Amino acid sequence: MPDLAGWAAEVIRSLGYAGVVLIMLAENLFPPIPSEVVLPFVGFMVSRGHLAFVPALVTATLGSLAGAYVLYALGRWGGRPIILRYSWLLRVSKEDLDRADGWFDRYGGWIVFFGRMVPGIRSIVSIPAGLSEMPLGRFTLLTVAGSAIWNTALISAGYAFGENWRRAAGYADSASPVLLAAALAALVGWWLLRRRARRRREDP
Repeated sequence: MPDLAGWAAEVIRSLGYAGVVLIMLAENLFPPIPSEVVLPFVGFMVSRGHLAFVPALVTATLGSLAGAYVLYALGRWGGRPIILRYSWLLRVSKEDLDRADGWFDRYGGWIVFFGRMVPGIRSIVSIPAGLSEMPLGRFTLLTVAGSAIWNTALISAGYAFGENWRRAAGYADSASPVLLAAALAALVGWWLLRRRARRRREDP
């Protein structure tokens, strides 16, 4: 287990829910602290009765949102010059930023939702959202929804693995496409149901 991840686990062990918020906020800003390792430990703590599942999920998602807000604000009110100036701290290269801009141009706001379930781009998608001045309400909704799905999966994995919670980190990359497919299927189903209901209202 990397030293940073071990430190993160110790913070959560010591501070409980407050530690979950702080670590998830930091995880969004400093990628070396991976949620793929941190959240399974949270699940392990839930399995031992030190934390409860719903509060752990809520605090993890709040921490994710807080970190996303920071990057969104830097993008919206600081612009590319600020992002690139502090790229050494944010661990974001010019190539990373160009790639994120391309994703945003191609997929629009939905990349904020789906990107929260992809290791490696979970945090960076907040920057082009800010640069494009995406409405804060929509950004919040998509970030919370995507983060909640990802956080639920990892906390549940840690709960299921118990003392072997470290093994859950190894499954995160392979689980990401499954989560994306499930989220996409849910969105398509919601859209179809909404369309059907609208047609029923319009039919005489």
